[in-house]
Amino acid sequence: MAPVDYEILLFFDEHPIQVSPKVLAANIDYDRQYVGKRCGTLADADLLESVGTGLYQLTNTGTAYLEGELDVSELEIDE
Repeated sequence: MAPVDYEILLFFDEHPIQVSPKVLAANIDYDRQYVGKRCGTLADADLLESVGTGLYQLTNTGTAYLEGELDVSELEIDE
């Protein structure tokens, strides 16, 4: 997991909305392209779900991870 990954997941946990990487990046103060790449990686690991053209939301797996019910070693995340 990259340092930004937790911030991305936490944003979605605190704001249960569908949002694009551009809007997300503006709200967590990271580069839009980097956030977009990390959102794709988190979606591949089933922590986020791509719900439309460029929109993401937190999955139940993502919620379980944030609640400490899922260890990061159980996930397949490509750095």
